[in-house]
Amino acid sequence: MKVEPTTDLNAGAATLDASNGRTISMGKAIAYFALSLVINSAGNVLTLVTSAKIHPSFLGAAYWSAAEANLGTAFHWNLFWAFLIMGFLTSVLNAVLIRHWDWKRIAGNMIFMVPFSALIQVFEDFFNGKYPALFAGLPEARSMGMIILYIFLNFLGVAFIAVAISIYQRVNLVLHPADDLMQILRFRYFKGNAAKAMWASYIPPTIMAIVALLVTRSFTNFGLGTIFAFLAQGGITGIADKVIFPRLKHQAVDVGK
Repeated sequence: MKVEPTTDLNAGAATLDASNGRTISMGKAIAYFALSLVINSAGNVLTLVTSAKIHPSFLGAAYWSAAEANLGTAFHWNLFWAFLIMGFLTSVLNAVLIRHWDWKRIAGNMIFMVPFSALIQVFEDFFNGKYPALFAGLPEARSMGMIILYIFLNFLGVAFIAVAISIYQRVNLVLHPADDLMQILRFRYFKGNAAKAMWASYIPPTIMAIVALLVTRSFTNFGLGTIFAFLAQGGITGIADKVIFPRLKHQAVDVGK
C-alpha cells in the first residue's frame, strides 16, 4: 500500500513525509537504529524498576512492558523470554493485518527482539544494582522526595520509549513487533495519526494482562505511569517525528496491499 503524506495534526499526529523508498544510507540507518534501541530498552526498564521501588506500588510500567512482565510472572518467564515470546506472537498478528506472510519482515521483528530483550535484561540488572562497580542500583523509595523523583523517572521512561519508537519507525530498518503493529495501524487505518494508532495497538497487551490476571489473581505493574503511557505515548511519538532528527523521514513504509 502506498503511503501518502498527511497533514492531520489532531491527537498527536505529525505532518508526515513518508517515502516508499530510502533516502538515507545504510550506515546512517544502522546508527539511528542502534541509538533508538538503547533508548527504548532503558526507557522500558526505567518504568518497570521505578514502579517496583515504590511500596505500595502505584506507578506501573509502560503499557506493553507491564502486560509482558505480568504474563512473564504468570508463566514463570524472565523478562528476556516474556518479551521474546510475545514479540513473536505479535509478529503473527501483523502478518494477519497486512494480509500476507512476509518472512523478511518477521525475521526483522525477531532480529529486533533478540538484542532488545537482551538489553532489557542488562538495564534491569543495571538499575537493580547487579553491576555495583558501575552503579549501586536505584534504592527503595522511602521518602516523599524519592517518590516524586521516581514518578518523574517513570514518566521520563515513557517519553524515552516514545522518542525511540519515533526514530526507528522512521528508519524502518527492523522494528519491534509491537511498533510494527502500531505503524501498520497508523498508516493503513488511521491516516498517519500516531496517537490513535497507539491506542489501537494496546488491544493485544490488554488481552495479555487479562490472561495474566486470571492466572495469578494479581494485577501488578499497572498504575499511574501506565495511564500516562496510554494517554501520552502516541502523542509524544508524533511530536518526536517533528522535533527529534526532523530531517529523518519515514523510510520504505509498507503496510500491505
